[in-house]
Amino acid sequence: MKNDWLSWFEIPAIDIARARKFYETIFEVELEFMDLGVLKMAVFPHGNIGGAVVQHPEFYLPSDKGILAYLNADPDLDIVLARVKAAGGEVLISKRQISPEHGYMAVFLDTEGNRLALHSNA
Repeated sequence: MKNDWLSWFEIPAIDIARARKFYETIFEVELEFMDLGVLKMAVFPHGNIGGAVVQHPEFYLPSDKGILAYLNADPDLDIVLARVKAAGGEVLISKRQISPEHGYMAVFLDTEGNRLALHSNA
């Protein structure tokens, strides 16, 4: 059975520069900026699964009520979560254990108004 259902994700942004800075700050990575005219992207470093923060005024609208994507925050999501507020986001659910075999999760709101989650094994 196929187990790689997710291959790409896009996080809506109203202000791509602000959103890029937020994610670069909390994950301490550099996102590759792509200006495709009306579509602007800040692409996360990736392997099998990739994603980007995207801005397109007619196609993307940030949401705190839609799909909830979990971003990998291994080795410990406390490290990433500690940077959320300082980067302009808001912690909605602090770190909590899902179960001993499924690790930990937390939920945050980014600078654009998107609700996302973090996951780590510790």
